[in-house]
Amino acid sequence: MDYKLQLSTMPGISSNIFLSKVSSKMSETPSTSFSMIRLTSSEGQVPSRHSNVTHPTVAKRISFYKSGDPQFGGVRVVVNPRSFKTFDALLDNLSRKVPLPFGVRNISTPRGRHSITKLEELEDGESYVCSHNKKVLPVDLDKARRRPRPWLSSRSISTHVKLRSATATMPTTAPGLFRAPRRLVVFRNGDPKTRRVVLLSRRITQSFEAFLQYLTQVMQYPVAKLYATDGRKVPSLQAVILSSGAVVAAGREPFKPGNYDIQKYLLPVKLPGISHRVHRKGKAKIEKRKSGNWKVLIITSDFPNAGTSSQVYIVLYGHCRSSAPIYLSGRDGTRFQDGHEDNFTITVGDIGIPFKIRVGHTNSGCSPSWHCKGIELQNMNSGQKFYIPVQRWLAQEQEDGEICREFPILSKGQPVLPVTTYEVYITTGELWNAGTIANVYLSIYGEKGDTGSRKLFRSKNSLKFLRGQIDTFFLEAVNLGVLCKIVIGHDGLGQGNGWFLEDVVVRDPTTNHEYAFFCHRWLDEGEDDGKIVREIYARDKTIFSVRKKLERKRKETWAAERWKFMKGNTLQFYNKLTGGFVRLHPDGSVDAAGEQTDRYSKVVLPYDKNMLFV
Repeated sequence: MDYKLQLSTMPGISSNIFLSKVSSKMSETPSTSFSMIRLTSSEGQVPSRHSNVTHPTVAKRISFYKSGDPQFGGVRVVVNPRSFKTFDALLDNLSRKVPLPFGVRNISTPRGRHSITKLEELEDGESYVCSHNKKVLPVDLDKARRRPRPWLSSRSISTHVKLRSATATMPTTAPGLFRAPRRLVVFRNGDPKTRRVVLLSRRITQSFEAFLQYLTQVMQYPVAKLYATDGRKVPSLQAVILSSGAVVAAGREPFKPGNYDIQKYLLPVKLPGISHRVHRKGKAKIEKRKSGNWKVLIITSDFPNAGTSSQVYIVLYGHCRSSAPIYLSGRDGTRFQDGHEDNFTITVGDIGIPFKIRVGHTNSGCSPSWHCKGIELQNMNSGQKFYIPVQRWLAQEQEDGEICREFPILSKGQPVLPVTTYEVYITTGELWNAGTIANVYLSIYGEKGDTGSRKLFRSKNSLKFLRGQIDTFFLEAVNLGVLCKIVIGHDGLGQGNGWFLEDVVVRDPTTNHEYAFFCHRWLDEGEDDGKIVREIYARDKTIFSVRKKLERKRKETWAAERWKFMKGNTLQFYNKLTGGFVRLHPDGSVDAAGEQTDRYSKVVLPYDKNMLFV
């Protein structure tokens, strides 16, 4: 039954309003049942602006998560035809909210089995995973939903309340900002010597434009664009957060190449020296330290691509002390080219008679790889000369991948100390989220100096520093004698950079002695005491030896027994007591009275190495 209601408006104008019958199933399907009010003019025509009332817009509330990252708490987006006209518009919107290296380019179901390509395929109230390519890593949605925002995860509940009340009227910062302020080195375009270190915080990261204005004040010149140190443009605040830790600030001019060396400013551990000056016995009076002037000749090999665009540094070690890292650079920018000999004059303290030299580079520029032929040293005070035949690559893609090497000084044609390749075993803890993706650095100290801060980037495992994993590294250095301590830390870069370090064991192959350094603590700005660098002294290695033996025994056992568990093999268990084979009957009963040909005594196993150790 329809109800007709006539209303009189202004004189000379009459309209009819018809109220349609409401469906009795309204309570069951509220999204599709509705009351229709139709306004009819005196001419009997329906105005076009009311025609869409008969087709109501249904909004979908959907949660989006990051591929393979249970720490990302997800974002909720309301999807309807008015907010997103096309599927690409949704992808662009998510790219500003979900921190991915190349933006959101793919949306799939939580397990990554089905890709979404249309807005119509999205279902109301469901969750989906975003990725920057077609490969999607599954996400445990229960863990992701429980995870607080990254910048709140390490604070107390009372702090959360204060932050929420204080930031209720503030714009939302870029997603993926770290829970503790992160250091960022900002270089001036074309002038690497002009640089500033800033801390990324909520106050300066309200928007990308606000961040550029802040850099304009810090750098004291107009900043309109940002570049990575290799020349790639940094277009957004998200790209700044996901950068390597250094950016180049420019005005309207294009990018200018240069030695933008991030290593000198972001390493958690400086390249250390050895002890302070040691005086000879019988001299009670402390001698005044003399400065030493040295001539250094660096010879680059003469074959193609032997030169480097990186900044080269050296460290001299003597019987009295060591020098600080000395960066060798020239004004013409043509140093360390193929077949060239580069001369430098350096001033260091009185290091005494040198016994080793460390040489390395910053791995920067368009062609960082370098092959050094040799180094000549001359003490300008005494006239004494030393020659170090290098003949090695310092390149990540050559030999063992090292960009820093040590060489002993020759005495009568023989090295003063041998070169040792130390075996380093690093164990990551078993706690949840104990692994890290940050760059880890290690410095080993002994009675004859130290190795300097070395980046650990080539492990025997394909993925480094995973939870519960032991990573093995090889560190080449001039022999340190008896080891006493290590300094280990990371640079705090990348999401999820916190690390729970269990222990470190260093093996000296020349003496076959192992030195254990137990930590069992977090290296995390948001956990424990907030430190990401720790100094650890050597202790007894018993615990590690037992665990290492068990791990070695497990691997040896599996290597010997794995053939039994290859796919398609038949497995039978024989009982010596009964003289028969174990049978597994369909009704669940088990006996040991079967024959060898009995089909219930045969089990066809798939290939699974874990079955041996259940």
